[in-house]
Amino acid sequence: MKPLIVLIVVFLVSIFTLKFLTNQYDILMAARIAMCVMLCFTAIAHFVFTKGMVMMLPEKIPFRTELVYATGIIEIVLGICLLISSTKVYAGWILVVFFIFLLPANIYAAIKHIDYQNGTYNGNATSYLWFRIPLQIVFILWTFWCAVLY
Repeated sequence: MKPLIVLIVVFLVSIFTLKFLTNQYDILMAARIAMCVMLCFTAIAHFVFTKGMVMMLPEKIPFRTELVYATGIIEIVLGICLLISSTKVYAGWILVVFFIFLLPANIYAAIKHIDYQNGTYNGNATSYLWFRIPLQIVFILWTFWCAVLY
């Protein structure tokens, strides 16, 4: 839920900030700024809640810790690339694919009742993980709309 709140609040603030600074509404840029900030926000979890994030991946997957760190870095880099006109479309497509690849980890974590913040199998975060599945679709559509489509 927090990433969605960050996305919407930053989007609204960005719309009015851009209007104030440029004297025009730039909805698509505001949407890309919001996605960038949201991605940086969620990337922090990869470094703060590493143990729980690793638990979201099946044990069969090698280098889980490194993968968690790498995906955090990828989120930050792609978020920044959304703000650069020459890379926004590429970043948008990569993010769409990235969000699709994250879905199985969220489903696995929800099924296993993983509380990624506490690194346990019995926390309150499981309802958030089930919410995160349709939320990924929102992120995919948002990214496609603001970075790929226009």
